[in-house]
Amino acid sequence: MEQKAFQDYYSEEFSHCYGCGRLNKHGHQIKSYWDGEESVAVFTPEPYHIAIPGFVYGGLIASLVDCHGTGTAAAATYKAQGRAMDTQPALRFVTGSIHVDYLAPTPLGVPLELRGTVSEMGPKKVVVDIRVSAEGKLCAKGRVIAVKMPDTMMAKK
Repeated sequence: MEQKAFQDYYSEEFSHCYGCGRLNKHGHQIKSYWDGEESVAVFTPEPYHIAIPGFVYGGLIASLVDCHGTGTAAAATYKAQGRAMDTQPALRFVTGSIHVDYLAPTPLGVPLELRGTVSEMGPKKVVVDIRVSAEGKLCAKGRVIAVKMPDTMMAKK
């Protein structure tokens, strides 16, 4: 059986994000999965994700770290609570803080692998550390402080 991506569990109201929303035809639509205790996502930049010829725009890397981090936070919280990701109430996280260090130029046109580990988990926030690699070389690392989505962001019914 094929593993379902974290983002595929999001209801329609939470599936419009530019980074991970499956309903955003202009977005990245990243997919994150468990690989042991780490989360993993693979994304291949398009030619228009260019900074200078041959290299990826840093803002793309930050947005991938962002969405992989918040998705990992939700999945880790479900896991910690012993719940399946399709159970209610839904757990959704937003970015409280993001920090990205660019360690090496990131080549354009090759798959980027994002690997996340949870370094801290509390009742309202999860800290996820993420490494971004291209062709086995570490290009960036980031930290996302993900916070539970406030009720004010929930859709009004």
